[in-house]
Amino acid sequence: MTDTRRRVKLYALNADRQWDDRGTGHVSSNYVERLKGISLLVRAEADGSLLLESKIQPDTAYQKQQDTLIVWSEGDNFDLALSFQEKVGCDEIWEKICQVQGKDPSVEITQDIVEESEDERFDDMSDSAPPIELPPCELSRLEEISELIASCLSSPLRKEKLAAAIENENYIRKLLNLFHMCEDLENAEGLHYLYEVFKNIFLLNKNALFEVMFGDDTIFDVVGCLEYDPSLPAPKRHRQYLKTCSKFKEVIPMSNPELLAKIHQTYRVQYIQDVVLPTPSVFEDNMLSTLSSFIFFNKVEIVNLIQEDEKFLSDLFSQLTDESTLDSKRRDLVLFLKEYCNFSQNLQPQGKETFYKTLSSLGILPALEITLSSEDIPTKTASIDILTYIVEFSPSVVREYTLQQTSSSDEELILLNVIIEQMICDTDPELGRAVQLMGILRILIDPENMLASINKTEKTDFLNYFYKHSIHLLIAPLLANTVDSQPAKDDYQTVQLLGLILELLSFCVEHHTYNIKNCILSKDLLRRILVLMRSSHTFLVLCALRFMRKIIALKDEFYNRYIVKGNLFSPVVDAFLRNNGRYNLLDSAILEMFEYIKLEDIKTLCSHVVESYGK
Repeated sequence: MTDTRRRVKLYALNADRQWDDRGTGHVSSNYVERLKGISLLVRAEADGSLLLESKIQPDTAYQKQQDTLIVWSEGDNFDLALSFQEKVGCDEIWEKICQVQGKDPSVEITQDIVEESEDERFDDMSDSAPPIELPPCELSRLEEISELIASCLSSPLRKEKLAAAIENENYIRKLLNLFHMCEDLENAEGLHYLYEVFKNIFLLNKNALFEVMFGDDTIFDVVGCLEYDPSLPAPKRHRQYLKTCSKFKEVIPMSNPELLAKIHQTYRVQYIQDVVLPTPSVFEDNMLSTLSSFIFFNKVEIVNLIQEDEKFLSDLFSQLTDESTLDSKRRDLVLFLKEYCNFSQNLQPQGKETFYKTLSSLGILPALEITLSSEDIPTKTASIDILTYIVEFSPSVVREYTLQQTSSSDEELILLNVIIEQMICDTDPELGRAVQLMGILRILIDPENMLASINKTEKTDFLNYFYKHSIHLLIAPLLANTVDSQPAKDDYQTVQLLGLILELLSFCVEHHTYNIKNCILSKDLLRRILVLMRSSHTFLVLCALRFMRKIIALKDEFYNRYIVKGNLFSPVVDAFLRNNGRYNLLDSAILEMFEYIKLEDIKTLCSHVVESYGK
């Protein structure tokens, strides 16, 4: 059995201050002749390749966080982190690092970090600068405490010493006891000082302090301190919101107490970052990087803990697809799934692939066929968001599933057709959901992202499937509205939908040369689309014109003969005459199309235009 104690994930901090997953492997500490010293080595779990070879330098500051994380800087602006599967493995490597540097393993950071100028470094490291002594934690000393903490923020070394002093003296809990006294006494001045104190403690950017502040027994008091902003006329009510207004819904019972605690903690810390803390200045933004990292690692851990609980996810999907499930319950299940997918965006590509494979194997796509068609708007909207996450990461998963449905007798239940049906039937006046679904459809039918597929026939098979089973649904509203020489309906919502359909069809003309040609010629589609040139909505007229322009750009003789035979320039010329020489976008677009035909010397069309409209 593989030793899991030393199993780690290696992370590196990128230029956007986000942690990149560099791989999973096993860590060891050995003497490396080439580096002339004890080094940390991480070998990949998959193939044994070397992911990390890092000499333990005597002056590098290593930091232990959350019992299973070791973080350090490798050279300038290159931060690394080892996330251990087990605490005992983290402790073993930490002891080795401390042994090399001659430190006591009970410390959480092995060195003072110095990042200032030579003068400041000399001042800070001189014998006359002993460790920072915090004033006694008393009401009468709050102003002094606040000033001391604020004065340390400009010097990295003083920040380190201050953080160490706060941690060693259990100062945060002492400050929170003062907070209770100030609230009981309604001491506004003291509460204002405590606001400044805790705001500045956040800017110390220390994980060890965050772990104390974000404990179950302290986090609400910390939020309470941050309610008393002296610049506001009245205190905020963040604790009231967190305790009474925000409700935690356990859609499926969670048996893992560690998971539950992590979810509660992450929600509250995210709330502190997004709502409670004042918006950081450009300078302060980097000072809160550890807070962002704290949330990042929490979210990754939540995703992994849920993924490992097979019973939880299988129960969720069985309830989601069960016909007897109440609509309100199904809505909660889908909203949970959406939030879960949102958290997964923090995973690296390899982790995301495992994540979506797990969801696929549990039947997320058949479940979405049901929830996309729900009458409940929040359920439908969340389902579209989930499908967007899946398609943006791996459209091939959805294509493969769709092709497996070919044996299904009911075309309406095919996922691809459900997407089109929901797009066409969107009741939102602004067609917000239809726009999102059109984006999904566009990714699915884009041959550009089919090229790298392992299955070489994916492009041919899927496009054949789309044109055989789905295109008729997509063009149905268009055909229904263009039976006569005038559009049957010209209300805003109808023309918005037709505009979306035309955008997709224009995309098809550009990228699906063969399949769309058969559809256009057999359904006389261009003639029907040009009926929309008589719409009172100029943007729809331009959409119809753009579709024709895409066809002409192909310089395909089949299309050219089709246009000539059907006299299809007539609606365009009519629209040009109706525009009556007004200098606008429509006028320019029509002139540009004829100019293109002339410049490209498309003889069939040139002759036809001159003979028919040259007088």
